[in-house]
Amino acid sequence: MAIITVKNLKKRYGDVQAVKDVSFEIDEGEIFGIVGPNGAGKTTTIEIMEGFRKKDEGYVRVDGFDPEQAKKEFREIIGVQLQKTAIFQTIKVEEAINFFSSLYKKTLDTKKLLQMFSLTEKKKQFVKNLSGGEHQRLSVALAFVNDPKILFLDEPTTGMDPNARRDMWAIIEECQNNRKTVVLTTHYMEEAEWLCDRVAIIDMGEIIALDRPKELMRKLDADKKIEFRLEAKIETELFLKNEKVKKIEERNGEYIIYTKNPQQVLSKILAICSARSLELQGLRVIDATLDDVFVSLTGRKME
Repeated sequence: MAIITVKNLKKRYGDVQAVKDVSFEIDEGEIFGIVGPNGAGKTTTIEIMEGFRKKDEGYVRVDGFDPEQAKKEFREIIGVQLQKTAIFQTIKVEEAINFFSSLYKKTLDTKKLLQMFSLTEKKKQFVKNLSGGEHQRLSVALAFVNDPKILFLDEPTTGMDPNARRDMWAIIEECQNNRKTVVLTTHYMEEAEWLCDRVAIIDMGEIIALDRPKELMRKLDADKKIEFRLEAKIETELFLKNEKVKKIEERNGEYIIYTKNPQQVLSKILAICSARSLELQGLRVIDATLDDVFVSLTGRKME
């Protein structure tokens, strides 16, 4: 059942149409991604859903509330992490969480939040002394203080190192186990593939695709890539003799073969290398990605 409905949403800033007739529904308990390059309209869309920005036209309902009209009761059920969260610089991490908690009737334990977001050792530090990644973790933690039913996360892992990003993914995945609905924006396509039940790819204010990540990639019917290294060079023509090979690239002993039939081509690669006593290194098969979907739909790479 849909907990969020957006129909024919439009928003203009002067001569720029930031959001153009956007429509979608989000089911309760779903992790829904709004993905696209910077300036695509992601933040404007999510801020209208949060009630922080007024729409020009359209219909928006979040758990039955009109975000533009809703007040305290609406704020109690949503958690919001803005793309840029302004926090008092001379307040300590623990104090910031306690202050935000004081604004709500229902709250999570501060100690639990500090542990969840790996901030326990930083709890007595002033916000101004946090690194970029630590500040981002605190920003997301503040969205959780009221144990919200619906979470809006705008670029939640920006500025985080790979390990911190994976830890954040685990926290977001756990939200689904607790029947929370999560709406997140990201320009990291890998993040959307990993986390989201469905994604809306938005570009220049319009939704150009909406489906499950795997379904979007399946519809693309793109070539898979077989990557490997060889210590000694080998004539690429040997691989091209296989009719299943579409294209091959070679650079400094690194080979990339494009094919829709990786299993058959892998057998040929292994046979050739065995016949020449060559050892394969770093062998991997790479499926199409959401980045490939975006390129296919727009003709350009994600910025």
